[in-house]
Amino acid sequence: MGLLDLIAVFIAVIIFMCILADKFSGKMGMPALILFMGIGMLFGCDGIFKIQFDDFEVTEKACSLALSFIMFYGGFNTKWKTARPVAVKAFLLSTLGVVITAMLTCGFCMLVLKLSFAESFLTGSVIASTDAASVFSILRKKQLNLRDGTASLLEIESGSNDPVAYMMTIIGIGLAGAGQAGHPAYIFFSQMFYGTAIGIIFFVAGYFILTKTNLISEGLDTVFMIGLILICFGLSDLSGGNGFISVYLMGILIGNSPIRNKKVIIPFFDGITGMAQIFIFFLLGLLVFPHKLPGILLPALGIMLFMTLVARPLAVFLILKPFKCSNRQCLLVSWAGLRGAASIVFSIMAVASGAGLSRDLFHIVFMISLFSVSIQGTLLPLAAKKLSMVDEESDVRKTFNDYQEESAITLMRMYIPEGHNWENKKIREVSVPTGSLAIMIKRDGETLIPKGDTKILANDCVILSVPAYEPREQENLEEIQIDRNHQWYNKSIAELNLPADLLIALIIRGEENLIPDGNTVIMEEDIVVIYH
Repeated sequence: MGLLDLIAVFIAVIIFMCILADKFSGKMGMPALILFMGIGMLFGCDGIFKIQFDDFEVTEKACSLALSFIMFYGGFNTKWKTARPVAVKAFLLSTLGVVITAMLTCGFCMLVLKLSFAESFLTGSVIASTDAASVFSILRKKQLNLRDGTASLLEIESGSNDPVAYMMTIIGIGLAGAGQAGHPAYIFFSQMFYGTAIGIIFFVAGYFILTKTNLISEGLDTVFMIGLILICFGLSDLSGGNGFISVYLMGILIGNSPIRNKKVIIPFFDGITGMAQIFIFFLLGLLVFPHKLPGILLPALGIMLFMTLVARPLAVFLILKPFKCSNRQCLLVSWAGLRGAASIVFSIMAVASGAGLSRDLFHIVFMISLFSVSIQGTLLPLAAKKLSMVDEESDVRKTFNDYQEESAITLMRMYIPEGHNWENKKIREVSVPTGSLAIMIKRDGETLIPKGDTKILANDCVILSVPAYEPREQENLEEIQIDRNHQWYNKSIAELNLPADLLIALIIRGEENLIPDGNTVIMEEDIVVIYH
């Protein structure tokens, strides 16, 4: 067996171990990401396999690239119509909230740990953002939907605050005498402006190619999206922009646009993101030197407790209370401020930059993240229940684009009048549409479950299940399931103020197919077929 074979087997073993860890994490009551870290430490220098790995520069570049895919999918999988009502609050939390948290933590490090301003600012910046992977993982695995749009609020905040923390980290590295030169104000401007502009440019280019041209061969949409993410992130970084802003913004815009083969792209990137999370947390665990952890335990615990009990709650209450959010919601959002992979990656950036640091920033941030994910993450479901913030009547998956809102099948009723060519024929003798199935027959007030030799009679109503419409090429036909939380619920079509390029073509209500007009009222459990 050659070296390449050994490497392949080694990687496969790690992947299988992480899959098993993910499987059993729910039963153990802790997030799987902690176990991924533990597996990395098991293979590391102080573990069983004694792998010597301490290349911070390689780790920073590899993890940043993997994080870009997580950021893209966080945006791509955000269902904007669900998130819109809480978007302003989430935006303020992901920007002003990060700044407040970072500056309060900076003050704590200066006063309690006696660090310089530059090092304190850098420490606060690195750990100011919440971790999207950790929050998404817990909400989805526990199927934990929260009241008052809190799940969407946390989803958008945790998915969009990494770019702000990254920007502050770049400024902090500069204050510490390393990294790119330039005035902090210009660095902030270039990060925001170029990052936003490039994200929009590549969204426009990607959307045009996917919807207006036939350049992408069937089955290569996912490959095209990978290339789009890489070039968007890379060019943004090269131009001095914020690559994470670019890919996140591009993800939101593309994910909420009517592109082809979205049902294929979503599960593909769900798998890619899972691999990226495994890769990042394993690599971070591999980079850790466990024998150094006892020496930084107290400062890490002190910072984590200050952030959890003081800095994060203060930032959340200052931002959310003007929106008349309840104390229960503010407390839950405060507790859900988990630190994770992004913070550790940013600390690796600081160490790799050569910034003069008096403390072991990487191991401190690693322990903060470990405490945060293990304590806050494990207790998040319990905190939601104790604060009466769990919404039992809704599914948290509906806040994500990968929730299959479009129906898998459509029911169609066929009335058989006298003289119809199906009259007096057996089910197996009639020609039904491809992929369709006769599932019941309504006859004289009775419901029959038909078999192949069941004869169809005049005045029967035959109920067929037919495949949901799959749009091809430039067609954009979509079925939307209406529930009580949908913005169209209990409104007439005339009241909807639909854009000019959107048409409600059909409403499926129970066994009826309705051709709507302006007076038609959309009801709960309707399936609305739209053309746009």
